[in-house]
Parts: sequence; C-alpha cells; structure tokens
Amino acid sequence: MQSQNKLFEDLSKVATSAMGTIAGVGREVEEQARRRAREFVAGDEAISRDEFEAVKANASAAREAVEVLKAEVAGLRAQLAGMKPPEGTNPA
Repeated sequence: MQSQNKLFEDLSKVATSAMGTIAGVGREVEEQARRRAREFVAGDEAISRDEFEAVKANASAAREAVEVLKAEVAGLRAQLAGMKPPEGTNPA
C-alpha cells in the first residue's frame, strides 16, 4: 500500500509541475502578444494623429472644390442650353 501512495504522490507532483509549466507558457505567450501589439502601435505602420487630421482636412477641401466645380458645370450647361446655334449651321 505504501508504494501505491508513493506512486500517486509522485504522479500528483508531476501533474502539478506540468500545470505550473503550462500556466507559465500561457503567461509568456500573453506577454509576447502585448509586446507585439505595443510595437505595432508605436511603429511605422500606424499613422499619427497629425497626419490623420491633415488628410482629413485635404479630403474636406477636395469635397468643397468638387461641389464648386459641379455648380460651375451646371451653370455652363445652362448657358449652353440657352444659346442659339449660329446661322448657317446644321444642329445635330
């Protein structure tokens, strides 16, 4: 009976040790993932807030310019529609 208790005790120690090792590996993987995430955010892959605001301002200015150009084109089309074709030409 004493040898069976010793066997179970040894198995218990091995299992406890294995669980501790697995938990340690899990903590190490989690720390590596956090480190990589920090490196990504701090790296060149991410843009700065200033760059984002500059691009946003450029896009807004471009949208405004497009609206102005649309209005100009609409005005020119209206002028063309109101013009008479020159005499002696055959309108298509």
